Amino acid sequence: MAALSISPQDLSTLTPADVKDLATRLERDEYSSPFDGLKDWHVLRALAFQRPELVEPYFDLLEFEACDDD
Repeated sequence: MAALSISPQDLSTLTPADVKDLATRLERDEYSSPFDGLKDWHVLRALAFQRPELVEPYFDLLEFEACDDD
């Protein structure tokens, strides 16, 4: 499976279908290298900050955890 290579400017062009495909690749985890999976994860993470409405159904793939800076 090929990772999605996308620039920050391109995040605005992604559709819900694109994000679903991205999430499906991440769930299947059938990448030829761990770095390809990491690229897709970073795209999904960037989308979570810039277009959260698209990523909401897939938040579980991001594994956000609360941080305690004490």
